[in-house]
Amino acid sequence: MLDLRDHYDKIYRFCFYKLFDKDLAEDITQETFLKYLEHYDFSSKTETLKYLYTIAGNLCIDEFRKKKPESEENIPELIFEDNTVEKMSIRNAILRLSGDERELLLLRYANEVNVNVIAKIKNISRFSVRRKLLLAKKHLEEELRKEDAYE
Repeated sequence: MLDLRDHYDKIYRFCFYKLFDKDLAEDITQETFLKYLEHYDFSSKTETLKYLYTIAGNLCIDEFRKKKPESEENIPELIFEDNTVEKMSIRNAILRLSGDERELLLLRYANEVNVNVIAKIKNISRFSVRRKLLLAKKHLEEELRKEDAYE
């Protein structure tokens, strides 16, 4: 049986990077787990993660529908241990990626979700996930090169 506590931080991080609001991400994360516990009873780790990310994603979409950000400039600074130029360059490069690319990179590399689970979450093939991840990494590298060019 999957221990849901092990995935709380990952779902929170997923919500935070979609909403850029710490308190709202906490609320959505809690609501995600409540909805999951009310409606699902799966013992499969793959299915549980798929449903948790699906619920969280849908709740974040609902929140966007309630209030759309006026522009990317209104997104608060991400919380870093210290404010280095390198971290700001990475943040800026990531923000210039598409939302889908940011989400894939977050799921795979920050939350360490395996490709099979991502494929189920996104309802696409594993091959497609790998291809999209490679493309997202390529775009991120290009954006990081642009950041270096400006300095």
